[in-house]
Amino acid sequence: MRSRSLALRLFVSATLVIVAVLAVTGFVLSTAYQQAVERAFDRRLDVYLKTIVADVANSTAGQMPEPTTLGDPIFSFPLSGWYWQITRLDRTAKEVKTSRSMPEGTLPLLVDKGTGADLTGLREDYAKGPAAQRLRIVERVVDLGEDGRYAIAVAADAGEIDDEVEGFDTALIVTLAVLGLVFLMTVAFQVLFGLRPLKRMLTALAAVREGRAERLEGDYPVEVAPVVAEMNALIDTNREIVERARTHVGNLAHALKTPISVLQNEAGRMLAGTPDSVLATKVQEQAEVMKGQVAHHLERARIAARAQVVTTVEEVGPVVEKLAASLGKVYRRRGIDVETEIAGGARFRGERQDLEEIIGNLVDNGCKWARTLVEVSVGPAVEGPGRRAVFEIVIDDDGPGLTEAQRGEAMKRGRRLDETQPGSGLGLSIVSELVGLYGGSLALDRSPFGGLRCVVRLPAA
Repeated sequence: MRSRSLALRLFVSATLVIVAVLAVTGFVLSTAYQQAVERAFDRRLDVYLKTIVADVANSTAGQMPEPTTLGDPIFSFPLSGWYWQITRLDRTAKEVKTSRSMPEGTLPLLVDKGTGADLTGLREDYAKGPAAQRLRIVERVVDLGEDGRYAIAVAADAGEIDDEVEGFDTALIVTLAVLGLVFLMTVAFQVLFGLRPLKRMLTALAAVREGRAERLEGDYPVEVAPVVAEMNALIDTNREIVERARTHVGNLAHALKTPISVLQNEAGRMLAGTPDSVLATKVQEQAEVMKGQVAHHLERARIAARAQVVTTVEEVGPVVEKLAASLGKVYRRRGIDVETEIAGGARFRGERQDLEEIIGNLVDNGCKWARTLVEVSVGPAVEGPGRRAVFEIVIDDDGPGLTEAQRGEAMKRGRRLDETQPGSGLGLSIVSELVGLYGGSLALDRSPFGGLRCVVRLPAA
């Protein structure tokens, strides 16, 4: 799960909900269990309390009672943690009688602390006792009329409650942790399984982009199927647009080819009869310009239409080898040697015809100006981290080369630096625009052999 992904977002939100639910559940269960333990503990203390109350009620009037029926020796062991206390409240100086287990000090009176009583008059609370023990105390005030008014309390070490609650909390935490881990694993499985159709759709889109498929195929869930259908419709529409653009380009080329040829032929006839005719010269010159401009713009439209929706992938090496062999034969009579150096297995996502036009124009230009050597090398290019992969085509020749100013002029459409060489001056500009439409770049530099170096970078498939 990567950052900013839908899967991570679903997993994190589910995790937060699970943690919150388990935390609330744990708190509620722990609190409920603690209250249940306290109630059970208080019931034990209340049994002793009722026994003492009965002894006080049966005691001799005017004397502090002495409980005799508890029958538990734990109240006799010093600082045993179990204590009882009887306090007479109806006299100016309170009289206190305690169990033998409390050799010194007294229990705090809950009635004096303001602890509220329940419907039966019983008060329950925690307080500190002898030796700073934390005690659970139950207390009841008994009014015997003329025989006196007493606060009777029984206390026990609250450590028993704490130990039992702590043991329960430990087991509860372990259980909820295991349960939470199981829930998280289940959520992770559900998220990954539920989003698998999206991953499959992404793979299918990559196949279409790389030219291995024409449409998104396969069965998809009802939530994703409409998106797949719309993508297929978009792919079909783009394909139709490309086909219509190619048809229009062809029709326009045929429509303009004949009128331009007629103008050139008529101007040629006029120049044959009247060599110094200014009009014929101008017509022939402008017809040639029109022919070059039409060829350029028609080629640009054709390239733009194809580059918008590319569904093919071509190996660069075979194309370079074939073009190098063909142009090597053409320029062999001039002693030009076309060498290749191919590495990395570069693949071009686009039309083979466009790749041939890019490489063919540049190699042909190098052969025109080279003295003896044109070298074509292909390999991966170094890009910054996080950027897409590209490959590089470098064409070097040992010709006269170009100055920095001439390199800028050479990239302009229709610009010819030497009229003695054949051509329309559109080659480099067409290559530059074609490379740009595919998201690449073209740069001119000085070759190590002394001539011109052309560097083309294109996105790798």
